[in-house]
Amino acid sequence: MCPVSRARTEDALPTDQDRREDDEPGLLDEVADRLGFRGRLKRNPALALAYRIVVGVIGGLIVVLGLALVPLPGPGWLVVFVGLGILATEFAWAERLLNFARRTLRSWLRWLGRQHLAVRGLIALVTLAFVVGVVGLTLHLSVGLPFLSS
Repeated sequence: MCPVSRARTEDALPTDQDRREDDEPGLLDEVADRLGFRGRLKRNPALALAYRIVVGVIGGLIVVLGLALVPLPGPGWLVVFVGLGILATEFAWAERLLNFARRTLRSWLRWLGRQHLAVRGLIALVTLAFVVGVVGLTLHLSVGLPFLSS
């Protein structure tokens, strides 16, 4: 191999397989090691790719569903976190995003806990008004209930 082609090979971007091994997530590594399924996936690249695609599609759909549920009363953010947790089992970027979201939520809850009761009450009232507005608008647009007619 000539020195020029060797230099190009060494400077080349990492392959998908290299990237997958470098940024393998740590969320469920212990369970995966005990079950041994990651080893089977690594031995069969086509199966590994199919598995990553299935995890990506299912996790992505759950995240999108959760984001659609966020303005409605119910567990919208919980569903988003579940979807990110599913994605984090296979994608390092999703694990980093999940960790960022957890830190942000904890920070927000700590800040909210330090606030005066009046500030917490005001935030609760604004949140309640937003939820009532979204539910009223949804009912008006979907079933035609005359909540918003003048």
